[in-house]
Amino acid sequence: DGGASWTAISKDLTRNDKSKQQPSGGVITLDITSVEYYDTIFALAESPVQQGELWAGTDDGLVWVTRDGGGTWTNVTPKAMPEWSLVSIIEPSPHDPATAYVAVDRHKSDDQKPYIFKTSDYGKTWTPIVNGIAPNHYVRSVREDPGRKGLLFAGTERGVYASFNDGANWQPLQLNLPVSPIHDLLIHGDDLVVATHGRSFWILDDITPLRQLTAQVASAPAILYKPQAAVRLHYPDQVDRRRPVGENPPKGAIIDYYFAAKPKEEVTLDITDAQGRLVRHLSSKEKKTFVQPPEWPDQEIPKLTIPAEAGMNRFAWDLRYESPIKIPGAFYSGLGPVGPLALPGTYQVRLSAGTFSRTVPLELRIDPRLKNVTQADLQKEFELAVKIAAANQALHTAVNQVRQLRSELDTLKKWAGEGAQAKQVVAAADDLNKKVTPIEENLMQVKMKSSEGNLRYPNQLNEQLDSLSHTIEYADGAPTRPQLAVYDYLNGKLQEQLKALRGVLDRDLPALNELMRKTGVPVLAVPSGTPAGD
Repeated sequence: DGGASWTAISKDLTRNDKSKQQPSGGVITLDITSVEYYDTIFALAESPVQQGELWAGTDDGLVWVTRDGGGTWTNVTPKAMPEWSLVSIIEPSPHDPATAYVAVDRHKSDDQKPYIFKTSDYGKTWTPIVNGIAPNHYVRSVREDPGRKGLLFAGTERGVYASFNDGANWQPLQLNLPVSPIHDLLIHGDDLVVATHGRSFWILDDITPLRQLTAQVASAPAILYKPQAAVRLHYPDQVDRRRPVGENPPKGAIIDYYFAAKPKEEVTLDITDAQGRLVRHLSSKEKKTFVQPPEWPDQEIPKLTIPAEAGMNRFAWDLRYESPIKIPGAFYSGLGPVGPLALPGTYQVRLSAGTFSRTVPLELRIDPRLKNVTQADLQKEFELAVKIAAANQALHTAVNQVRQLRSELDTLKKWAGEGAQAKQVVAAADDLNKKVTPIEENLMQVKMKSSEGNLRYPNQLNEQLDSLSHTIEYADGAPTRPQLAVYDYLNGKLQEQLKALRGVLDRDLPALNELMRKTGVPVLAVPSGTPAGD
């Protein structure tokens, strides 16, 4: 009844040695802080798989178990455990009701050796399991992973250890964790949380690779681990990391992979949807594309290059499709146009490096906080985001075509020379440039040279489409009628400019090329619209 009343379910389970229940200290001054008192139940745990099964451990060296909710208790103290040991933690197995682990702390008796005991028969017999733990790293806690039977974690006075074979062998799991006493551990979902004494809480994000690690897997030259299920979230572009607080997990779906040696060739990571269609292609080769200089101290530039080093590698896919092609030198109020956010569902992750290639599934789950949003709503949101991304792709390609054409026209004018025919070619080139310039100026704000340049100069189609894409993603749900109407309006304006540009490239550019052929000047090709490096 929520603690309103209590009923005793055991007798005194301690030794009840009265000599251990007196304050310590000398004749003049007593300590009287009560921490020196013994004969207390220090550890209590209920089996997560068997109702009514309780384990109790005392600070005077006793272990008890009841399997009927406290009706009958049995003393199951390990015979190998020294007397007057402090039973720090009892961990009933989340997989087997007959199995439990006991962490024993004897440092107050000037014994810093590690003690962990395991039983698989409700405490009838116990086995010490401390092989691999340093001799002076006494143990305070032990936990078994609910996600993998026999995967154990131990918290000692000087760090964390892990065992992949149910305690037969242990190895350090320190990483960047400060050397400090670990008083307790908790496996929360796919994360390992540790409570230190004096160095705060620490979280090892995503232990799914540890759950998949076996002796056979560990000896492989390359490993792609199956990712943990990711949650479809809208991550911020700016995070204040200047405060003295912990860091969140990486943004998006965490993908872990391993190389025994640093790959000599390019490493690629491909995300495909359930139908096998490419969602995102990532590479270890850095792409030299224009990146808008950050104007805010907390702005985070998305990572586009995957790591490929010897040992463990981790990359977080931001859950987005490929971004539209870039316009070198373009500025936006934020990071600029990005690809649509992937829908909840099943995806595939493929890692390739030389002859190695492996594919594993990835589950993307809906944000659990969305109570009134359906998959159909998200589908409509996604479809509009895809249309906006396609419009951005066409717009950016057109602007790049205009700029590439203008660059070639400038080069042409230098080639032409000073003759009468040359002047005719230069005049035709100037006329062509005059026709594409207003197209470019309608497609984007060419005077915008900073993230707040639109405070002075009006937004054009490029900036307007970017703003629309952000309004779509401010909140999940089906697009509103005004949002659909704004897209139709902007796309109509875009198609007018694209039609005008096609007219220039289909009629005016061939006419200029014909004039150039007559004067012996090399003709111009239709620009690709793809900037260098993409």
